Amino acid sequence: MTPEDIEALFTRRDGSYAFARWGRPIAPIVFGVEDDTLKTFKGALEALSAITRHPLAETDPELGSNLMFFLFRDWSELRGVPDLGRLVPELDSLVPRLEGEGANQYRLFRFDAQGAIKAAFSFIRMDESLQKWSAESLALMQAVQVFVMWGDGAFAERSPLARLSTGGADILRPEIASVLTAAYAPELPATANDPAHALRLFARTQA
Repeated sequence: MTPEDIEALFTRRDGSYAFARWGRPIAPIVFGVEDDTLKTFKGALEALSAITRHPLAETDPELGSNLMFFLFRDWSELRGVPDLGRLVPELDSLVPRLEGEGANQYRLFRFDAQGAIKAAFSFIRMDESLQKWSAESLALMQAVQVFVMWGDGAFAERSPLARLSTGGADILRPEIASVLTAAYAPELPATANDPAHALRLFARTQA
């Protein structure tokens, strides 16, 4: 990938550059799935943890679980989730907007005082298109998109996953894996708003 390609991965719709990675161990939980799918999500997160060397945890001392995946069939189901409105105060205005847009997923991040990610909520409406995905591919796709804060259109034209020619399984594209590894380099900041940060990521993907 070129420096420009990496910069585009963390560029917002308004043209600004915004990067953030997790500043604490990730303590995930998944709602709306059976045990087998739960294990699949955990496996996807463990794979990314191995790539980035960023730890997972059973619990977060402040929040309990700081990464929450919600899988459901209709956005209106979120209104019935106990205490979700306390965690996501903007829920009442968010649900009608997502319903109107026909969206099938949405991610929301919370940040600590230094700007690093301290919590993330991933809402996944299992519409007809997502139901065609295997559990393994869906879990890996969702895990990739919450391991750092990507730009709005990071994967609009090309998925972060690639399909193996043998076996038909989806894997993380090597260049995206390299960016994730570079993103968690200890000498780099946990958050950045200067596009020059993309140059530093590029240098580490070439190492």
